[in-house]
Amino acid sequence: MKKQFIFCAVLTMIILGNTLCAQHLFPVDHKATKETVTLYRSLLRTQSQGKVFLGQQDALCYGRYWKGNPDRSDIKEVTGSHPALLGLDFQPLTHQDKAYRESETKRLVKVVKDMYKKGGIITFSWHMANPVNGGSYEWKNNPQLAVKEILPGGRSNAIYQSYLRKIGDFLSQCKGSNEEAIPIIFRPFHEFDGDWFWWGKGHTSPEEFIQLWRYTVAYLREDLGIHQLLYAFSPDCKFQTRAEYLAQYPGDDYVDVLGMDNYWDFRPDGANDPSAAALKMEIVSTIAQEKNKIAALTETGLEGITDPKWFTQVLQPIITKLPLAYCMLWRNADDIPTHYYVPTNDHHAAADFKEFCQSHAIILLNNSTLIYNSALK
Repeated sequence: MKKQFIFCAVLTMIILGNTLCAQHLFPVDHKATKETVTLYRSLLRTQSQGKVFLGQQDALCYGRYWKGNPDRSDIKEVTGSHPALLGLDFQPLTHQDKAYRESETKRLVKVVKDMYKKGGIITFSWHMANPVNGGSYEWKNNPQLAVKEILPGGRSNAIYQSYLRKIGDFLSQCKGSNEEAIPIIFRPFHEFDGDWFWWGKGHTSPEEFIQLWRYTVAYLREDLGIHQLLYAFSPDCKFQTRAEYLAQYPGDDYVDVLGMDNYWDFRPDGANDPSAAALKMEIVSTIAQEKNKIAALTETGLEGITDPKWFTQVLQPIITKLPLAYCMLWRNADDIPTHYYVPTNDHHAAADFKEFCQSHAIILLNNSTLIYNSALK
């Protein structure tokens, strides 16, 4: 009788604990839309189950040998399914060419709506034109300091606000069939620990970067009333320790997803040390677990896929041994023959990629489990 009582008490505590956890599964935006909350919980649930949503940048926009077919992707042609997650970029919204800006914005709205209608996840990065002079996001092509100048009190703050309003205008067009705001994972200021972007290392201080991040999130959700975004923090792979990873972390109230971009540890001309990538991913995942955040490998891949077993022998062991919600491979360019990260059917890594995608841990669009219909909502 005593054992039965103890068992019942423990079971009650587990149920109560799960209920309380469910009640606290909310994004940092406490006014987040229902669909955004549902996406957030779906990502956390998938992470806790040892499964990973697989994505690719621009996957449904173009591939190695094609462009402009809304129901085509190189991943689908090899595996039979689109990726579960689609990466896109806000870069066209602030482009200097008006005709390009307008046509690309219209195209992006359609791509977002189509992916959402398919039941997929959408994430946006932002290769942002420098607000100080409208120049390139690449430091080498436009070595112009900007972060301090776009903060409140800076001479280009009004221009930066106009950039954020363009994002707001774009998001106002991203509606589902019931006029609901489509949820999006927003990943601003990515790879900030490198020096190749104007917001990167050496071009601003950690304190200014943190201030910019907080200001950006606050302006979007409070000044513009945007509540369909999850916010992803993703340095490159320059860090070696937990302290280095968190050196420019803006705080738990401003981040939903903890991620990392990593190509260097996989490249023959880089570190070429997958064990280093695994250690860094473990740092990210551990911090995410402690903070009750989502963990992700926000960009990765091996350009040209020179190793025919790279997916099953290198990537899979890293992303399936940790609590990780999603992994996004980089794009397959239609205009640069060597710039691709997913094999086509005629590639020597096609069979390996298909085997990788058939793993029980990998989720593509056709085996995703109702992302926007979470049992926790």
